[in-house]
Amino acid sequence: MRPDTPADHVDHIAEAERMVRTAGLYPEDAEHLLLQAAAHLELAEDRERATTLYDRLLSPSSPAALENPQLVKALKAANLWEYGHEAEARAIIDGLRAAAPKDAAPWVIVAEALEAHDELEASQETFTQAVTLLLAGDPEPPQTVHPVLFGRHRVRRMLGAPHDEWDTLADELHAAHTSSTAPARVPLDELHDPKRVWSLGSEDPAELRAEISRLQAELGSYREALSRPFPVAVLHWPAPELTELLTAYPDLASEYPSHEQHLTTVETSLRELAASGTPNLGIVTATVPSYEAFAASEAASPSDASLLPQYATTLAARGRAVAWPPRRDAGCWCGSGRGYGECHGTDG
Repeated sequence: MRPDTPADHVDHIAEAERMVRTAGLYPEDAEHLLLQAAAHLELAEDRERATTLYDRLLSPSSPAALENPQLVKALKAANLWEYGHEAEARAIIDGLRAAAPKDAAPWVIVAEALEAHDELEASQETFTQAVTLLLAGDPEPPQTVHPVLFGRHRVRRMLGAPHDEWDTLADELHAAHTSSTAPARVPLDELHDPKRVWSLGSEDPAELRAEISRLQAELGSYREALSRPFPVAVLHWPAPELTELLTAYPDLASEYPSHEQHLTTVETSLRELAASGTPNLGIVTATVPSYEAFAASEAASPSDASLLPQYATTLAARGRAVAWPPRRDAGCWCGSGRGYGECHGTDG
């Protein structure tokens, strides 16, 4: 599925089957691809088949260890609950909470599953447990933790709980984000107001327009936390790989005059995409053997420069993209060993 394909025009069953076939070709990426396949099956309301894929990943006989087994368990629990297997779903959620994963995504999935089934107290407890574990005194929570804070704020607002320091932090993070992304700076308290839903039944056009504005602002607040199967990714060649590539395929020298210029082009391209409003940007790291294998699969010569963007898209589709930009204090994507803010993240 292309990144710009509208969701309502997707044949989810066909996409799921394609992902399963691709997982057979690339077993090292099976976890990512089968999770995408299960997501398509859920969207097609074929939840039993989705559970079969989750079970396949979690099976002791699975050929490779999972990178994030707790995420798979969380997705399985949420899916099971949606088609009547509440007891099993609750058991998985209890086990996940006991395991206390260090990744935010499983926490968000199970807490939102509880919320969706009106288990607001349990949802709040789950969100709070996650925040306690994941923040650990970090004065600048990473973006991966933002959905945990926002979800906790939303559930506590529905429960009528008074603000605490984490709710205040969620307000601040939301305000900082919407100041640059949303046309209307709607406070998080207003977005999470339980009475908002009543306005959807109003016949007053002004109230409906106001609600649409609020929903658009809320979407802007969360869009960075969302992921698509195929992020817009730019190809990065580490210096040794680029040297090997140009030695074997000198026709590509016009694409890569020097490694330093290549790195500059990567950063510049991503900044231009971001400035144009393109979301969910990433970087995929290339290797010569992988590129040669891709060219062979396309029955083409690696010297063909038109293969390069296709290769980048394929790597991204296989879950190999790393989100851009990194935090300013995180290591730069180029591998220099310096922080991004001191390397390619400088304004100059």
